[in-house]
Amino acid sequence: MSDDAPEDNEQGRGGAARGSQTFQGLASLRQAIQARQTPGPAATAVPATMATVPEDVQPKRDAFGRSYATGKRKNAVARVWIKPGNGKIEVNGRDSPIYFARPVLRMMINQPFVVTDRLGQFDVWCTVVGGGLSGQAGAVRHGISRALTFYEPTLRPTLKHGGFLTRDSRVVERKKYGKAKARRSFQFSKR
Repeated sequence: MSDDAPEDNEQGRGGAARGSQTFQGLASLRQAIQARQTPGPAATAVPATMATVPEDVQPKRDAFGRSYATGKRKNAVARVWIKPGNGKIEVNGRDSPIYFARPVLRMMINQPFVVTDRLGQFDVWCTVVGGGLSGQAGAVRHGISRALTFYEPTLRPTLKHGGFLTRDSRVVERKKYGKAKARRSFQFSKR
């Protein structure tokens, strides 16, 4: 009897609250799914927490209708040009599935287009130098995000909210003298 009483007491205190939280979470999930299925002004509107774009900001395009931006990640630097097209991405003269063979890297460079609902609407041409494949993919993603904001300034709040415009400042920590690597010490010998 005494064993059952604490469980009932816990359920009375926290169990109902947990259950209601779960149902509230499911309700908001249902609302999000319904908003996705029924296209309307609320589904495409930018959340109130995001900053609005000033009306006087003009798109930056060259004579060929392209927007240019530079993206960086780790030691990689990407120069990116975007223009309206059918979604072809060319990296250092090669198609993206050939250059970025891993699906994760290809998904990474497509993220700015997915978030802004512009997948398959822009052709991308870029050159990347430095770093490894992961850093280069991050640099291309950063460059595509910045180029999209130059081409279409109204996309800036969406990309900023997703964190695509922030340069990831994490780089490899330098090696220190008296250590094997940045922090790894040599094996300790007691005698």
